[in-house]
Amino acid sequence: MCMNVLSKEIILGGGCFWCTQAVFDGVKGVVYTEVGYSGGKPNPSYESVVNGDGNIEVAKIVYDEKQISLEKILEIFFKMHDPTSKDKQGADEGIQYRSAIFYQDDEDLTTITNFIKSAQRNYSKAILTQVSKLQKYYKGEEYHQKYFEKNPNQAYCRFVIVPKLEKTSDYR
Repeated sequence: MCMNVLSKEIILGGGCFWCTQAVFDGVKGVVYTEVGYSGGKPNPSYESVVNGDGNIEVAKIVYDEKQISLEKILEIFFKMHDPTSKDKQGADEGIQYRSAIFYQDDEDLTTITNFIKSAQRNYSKAILTQVSKLQKYYKGEEYHQKYFEKNPNQAYCRFVIVPKLEKTSDYR
């Protein structure tokens, strides 16, 4: 993977990582996506995450900040999931589905904090998105990478991911 100097990364947890990756794969300015885990015990596997090891299903979003801003990434992220839901997105329940943003650049924290403060006025319930400096990211198993792209007709993809793609279609 060749990244230019303008590329930045943000790690997002917005429910099932298949959904987050599928939404951001089509966004102009996003140069790479990958699914994985963060926020819990070391060296997770899908099985350990499902069994509550504290990790969150996340998507690594690498973007060209000359083409898309972090604010726009956050706007899409908040449109594709419910940031007011605790440990749940739709029918997916568990701590691995909590809303989270893991940043690496301290400058991004200010942008994230200001975005959430501004976005709060659009929600009647409190935004519960966890915001933390990234400690460790673990790449997910290969069979989870680009899941929607490989399985567009699978029932979960049709009934859960496709509506998220439709909600964010203005960003493609």
